[in-house]
Amino acid sequence: MALNKTLGSMLIIAGTTIGAGMLALPLASAGLGFTTALVAMFGIWALMTYTALLMIEVHQHADTNATLNTLAQQLLGRKGQIIANFAMVFLLYSLCAAYIAGGGGQLSEKLSGWFNTSIPPQLGALLFTLLIAAIVSVGTHTVDLVNRLLFAAKIVALAVMLGLLVPHVEGQHLVEMPVQKGLILSALPVVFTSFGFHGSIPSIVRYIGIDIKTLKKVMIIGSALPLFIYVLWQLASQGVMSQPELMASTTLGSFIASLSDLLHNPMVSQSVSIFADLALATSFLGVSLGLFDFMADSLKRSSNVSGRMQTGMITFLPPLAFAIFYPQGFIMALGYAAIALVILAIFLPVAMVRSQRKKHNISKEISPYKVKGGNFGLIIVTMAGVLIISAQTLQMVGLIPAVG
Repeated sequence: MALNKTLGSMLIIAGTTIGAGMLALPLASAGLGFTTALVAMFGIWALMTYTALLMIEVHQHADTNATLNTLAQQLLGRKGQIIANFAMVFLLYSLCAAYIAGGGGQLSEKLSGWFNTSIPPQLGALLFTLLIAAIVSVGTHTVDLVNRLLFAAKIVALAVMLGLLVPHVEGQHLVEMPVQKGLILSALPVVFTSFGFHGSIPSIVRYIGIDIKTLKKVMIIGSALPLFIYVLWQLASQGVMSQPELMASTTLGSFIASLSDLLHNPMVSQSVSIFADLALATSFLGVSLGLFDFMADSLKRSSNVSGRMQTGMITFLPPLAFAIFYPQGFIMALGYAAIALVILAIFLPVAMVRSQRKKHNISKEISPYKVKGGNFGLIIVTMAGVLIISAQTLQMVGLIPAVG
């Protein structure tokens, strides 16, 4: 049973991570070149894995059911709790809204084709939300089981997609250099967001329990799976298309169409489309699970049927409303997620670990688990967070080139 939960938790993290961020990676890194994009991905993966381990260090001294809301209140006081709540709500609602808009649009297109009639994206968003909400409201175990099935299907779709693309990789495309230096900075927020899974950590801790060895394994391997898949995805996408061709594809739809036209194979667009559907579904499952548990804890909702229905409405109605009023708001909703993710996945873990370590030093208590790196590691991580927020801000005000 323990091994079963460990594997399931790894897949929840991987499924949460491999979502809209992956689909945006080729577009965001089009002007970087393969090698530069690879370095950025490895650096962001190391950063996010390190801060996930910091969260484990924090969780070991808290109740198994503690969420970020509880941890921030205990270690950072009321002000820290408010910041944590705002960052969590802003990030998870933004991501849920993006996934509903993207997944609803994909679903409406497929339904339109199946029934040979025009299905509005708003109806697709509603159906997509009802399906995911029903699964999440039942509980983490159900999310685990459904996620395993979808993740397995996603791997099959990925294998087919890569099998179609990799034979067409051309070496000269992989040695192209960045077309503009500023693009390296501009791409960081998108790459950073594509490795975000920290909102699901409290749910994983509740599912597994305070087992440091197992949790470390889950965080490291669970986050390494997306890294491996991202490398293959970048190899295929950047190896098949030249930089000018990639940079001309400003949306996921145009990117898929360009691949299909370039290779003269409709199976390419079909496999990429299926993979995109599954990536959105698994990522939406993981993100909405984290938001559901957070809302249940923050609002003190019970775990009975009535309480879970209330939590479900609070979790899913706001992002659904966004998707209904802004059906084309996929990119818009993702645009601001990086700033909230920096607060959630970098600044708060660092602040909570510093507070916790200070308490243990005063009480002379030896912490059972302490992430290596000391204060120097915390400073480096914080500086990386400042860099990512600066990159996103400069891009939004037009001081550095935009990506995608």
